[in-house]
Amino acid sequence: MAYEEESKRSRVVVETPTARREVTQTEAVRGPEREGTSGATVGVIVVLAVALVTILMLFLMSGQTTDTANDNLAAQQPAPPQTTIVQQPAQQQPPVIIQQAPPAPQQAPIIITQPAAEGSTSSGKNDVAIQIEIDKRILEDPTFSPLGITVSVLDGKATLIGSVKSEGLKSQFEKMVRNVTGVKQVDNQILVSG
Repeated sequence: MAYEEESKRSRVVVETPTARREVTQTEAVRGPEREGTSGATVGVIVVLAVALVTILMLFLMSGQTTDTANDNLAAQQPAPPQTTIVQQPAQQQPPVIIQQAPPAPQQAPIIITQPAAEGSTSSGKNDVAIQIEIDKRILEDPTFSPLGITVSVLDGKATLIGSVKSEGLKSQFEKMVRNVTGVKQVDNQILVSG
């Protein structure tokens, strides 16, 4: 163990009844060398601490990346079908919640109009014939075929639905439908746009 020498100086005033004088005393004290950590030791500790923190951060980040990858894989896979579990309740257990898949969406009902009386069956046949004749005239006429107007016939009443660019074209189309044999009435719902 190495020792370090330290010197202490002190001034002492000695007072006697006849005189006063100052005495300087020097005292040498030897003690062990200062103990503590050297600069190299502190540097090594700092480097190790930084390395440890870096390794810890990399470990945590790789764990998060794995979780994100697992979440992405889970999101891509189809959800398993829901199952219903029925459990008999035991004494003093909380109630069991049963989840069921929502019911499948139902299609809208299809409404079929029945003929009112026996005399109207011939009207139904006439409606089909009228519809065929109107569709034929629309297809044969180069002015009306590209318009995309829909015509439906029920009990001799023709309903026109669609849009045209002029009022004149609307009235021409209505006139063509009125000239078909068997059409009793025309409901012109064609819109004029432009």
